[in-house]
Amino acid sequence: MKSLSTAASAIKPSATLAINALSQELKAQGVDVVSFGAGETDFYTPDHIKAAGIAAIEGNKSYYTSSSGVAPLKKAICGYLDKTFGVKYENKNICVTSGAKHVLYIAMRVMLNPGDEVILPAPYWVTYEEAIRMCGAVPVILKTDESTRFKISPRQLQEAVTEKTKAVILTNPSNPTGMLYSEEELRALSRVIVDNDLYLIDDEIYATLVYNGKFVSAAAIDPELYKRTVIVNGVSKTYAMTGWRIGFAAGPAEIIKLMDTYLSHSTGNASNVAQYASIAAYEGSQECVEKMHAEFARRREYFVKRVEAMDLVSCLPPDGAFYIFMNVSRTFGMTLCGEKINDSSDFAQALLKHGLVATVPGAAFGSTDHIRWSYATSLENIKKGLDRLEKFLHNEPAANN
Repeated sequence: MKSLSTAASAIKPSATLAINALSQELKAQGVDVVSFGAGETDFYTPDHIKAAGIAAIEGNKSYYTSSSGVAPLKKAICGYLDKTFGVKYENKNICVTSGAKHVLYIAMRVMLNPGDEVILPAPYWVTYEEAIRMCGAVPVILKTDESTRFKISPRQLQEAVTEKTKAVILTNPSNPTGMLYSEEELRALSRVIVDNDLYLIDDEIYATLVYNGKFVSAAAIDPELYKRTVIVNGVSKTYAMTGWRIGFAAGPAEIIKLMDTYLSHSTGNASNVAQYASIAAYEGSQECVEKMHAEFARRREYFVKRVEAMDLVSCLPPDGAFYIFMNVSRTFGMTLCGEKINDSSDFAQALLKHGLVATVPGAAFGSTDHIRWSYATSLENIKKGLDRLEKFLHNEPAANN
């Protein structure tokens, strides 16, 4: 038989989803694994949003919509962006897709040509690099570390720009590090992006989950940057709606129009029912968001205090999102529970095998010194997982309860 697509064969599977699948498989076998892999909240979708979804089903919202989404949802998104972040858009600037991951891929598809370069700060979310390559473009990785709070500088950005550079990707707050760019830092980066005639893909999916500092949308700080920015957001993290699969892009009308066209020949519209449920999310009471934020803040504080009291591991307190990016490099060269630790992948595998704790190795995010923990799980699970981590660091394997 003839060979399959070389481009598709080169794509690496999602490390976060792979860890999630593995932990679920182990649990099905009766193994008491505590999973911190997937970036998915343990909260249920708020009742008023579920009610809107039920009403949409009963109201026969079961037909095709415009490829880029229904007008009432676009209007709700525009109102939300204006009220929450001070960024003004019209319906023509909004494209609704089947999740924020879908937004990223479609936006890159219409923006990038083969050979274009995209500047990507590391650590980065696992999908960015693969999505860039799926478009035939080239990721240009900018390394960061704790000394810069995992953030790039204007000088670092400028030095990475070539005649082939098309776009820059920022995640604010960051997945996996939780770091937040301030308004001053965004303004400095903005000058480089505008002066070099680049696009900005600004992933703001965690914008409402900020605990230290204030979130500022890049599109709100500079009219020139606004003209070349595509905001990526959606309902998944803020409203506990991961499975509803609704994301959106907000940006220049010419880009949004091309995204609409691309969608019309690929997936078509996102779920009609989920779109109407999302209207209730954006236009309804935000009390549910405040309650979830408060609980995430409580979990974050507990997690950081526990890590600060441990030997061999460390972390920067995250400004936002719901991740701990733990530095485990002090264990490299050690033997823990009979396993030689050479890098974070070894650490994560040994922790899963002997500590019964599932995390994501940092190599998937562009860092071999770290592992990522998601604290979008119960405080009970966090306590259990960190207790097991402490035992593992002291060469004590966990018992399979």
